[in-house]
Amino acid sequence: MRTTSTPASPPSIPSGTASAPPGQRGRPALDWRIRFGVLTLIWGCSFLFIKLGTDGFAPLYVSLGRMLFGTVVLLATLAVKRQRLPRAARTWGHLVVAAFLLNSLPFTLFAYAELRIPSTLAGICNATTPLWGMVLSLVALSDDRPTRRRFAGLGIGFLGVLTVLGAWRGFAGQDPAGTVMALVASASYAVGWIYVRRTLASTGDSHLSMSGAQLLLGTVQLAVVAPLFSPLPTSFPAVPLLAVLALGALGTGLAFLLQYGLVAEVGPTTATLTTYFLPVIATVAGVAVLGEELTWNTPVGAVIVLIGAALTQSKGPSVSRIRLRGAARPKTAGKEAGKARV
Repeated sequence: MRTTSTPASPPSIPSGTASAPPGQRGRPALDWRIRFGVLTLIWGCSFLFIKLGTDGFAPLYVSLGRMLFGTVVLLATLAVKRQRLPRAARTWGHLVVAAFLLNSLPFTLFAYAELRIPSTLAGICNATTPLWGMVLSLVALSDDRPTRRRFAGLGIGFLGVLTVLGAWRGFAGQDPAGTVMALVASASYAVGWIYVRRTLASTGDSHLSMSGAQLLLGTVQLAVVAPLFSPLPTSFPAVPLLAVLALGALGTGLAFLLQYGLVAEVGPTTATLTTYFLPVIATVAGVAVLGEELTWNTPVGAVIVLIGAALTQSKGPSVSRIRLRGAARPKTAGKEAGKARV
């Protein structure tokens, strides 16, 4: 996890600490491009796993299983690396809120949404997180001033959502409740990222420690709530159980470890490019595995949404670059790998 955001990456679990110094990191066994591809594939298939999981379990238990298996992976990694969970009570208090906004609430909303809408539509709704992030940043982040390009991205992204939903047909064939739940889940990620940035940016704990604690707290939250609203499962069908296992162990646990490694190696800007591939993977998986119907406006609208999302993440030229225009630049100019985005 990290203090910068990957807004449209549902399994991403941010936290606020610095990674290990470059000289202390070992050379990864696999090239970062391979790990990037694996991460994109895992996250893109998350919506397929959710759909398969809800075929056998109530949505709350799909989310609980996802959190539980993800927590097991991260706590096991913590044990192997001999790292401990955070100790400060203040940090745990903020992590309770972060776990709700970034895990418990959106995971559950997406699971309920996929009872009503195709997994392809859920994946595309997830890609609207950067759009929500920009809207919220206008109010919550005074140092994150919007540009005309980013405003244009917001408008384009909104147009893309209307295209996906078939607004010219009066949204015929769409389930309003399911779509709203998926969009609210995406907005919850954006709110959570802003909260984490403001409260957990410099705790002194490792990313892995914060991630494990956050997932642990989210698991506890759902373990308390799930039995109150849904009866305990009486059977454990193989396919839904394996889907939940994959959703948690791979899509939430392993995916975080891959993401953390990518951020440390190639920087957050490159690592967060996974955001723009997820709807493609989700659409292919939904059509190929689940036989979901795909009309022309779904992929076209998804492309428009992604273009808008990309523009909202564009900061434009920095002040220092403007000053350097027309003047000789030092040889190190432009080497800003690893700079954080919000």
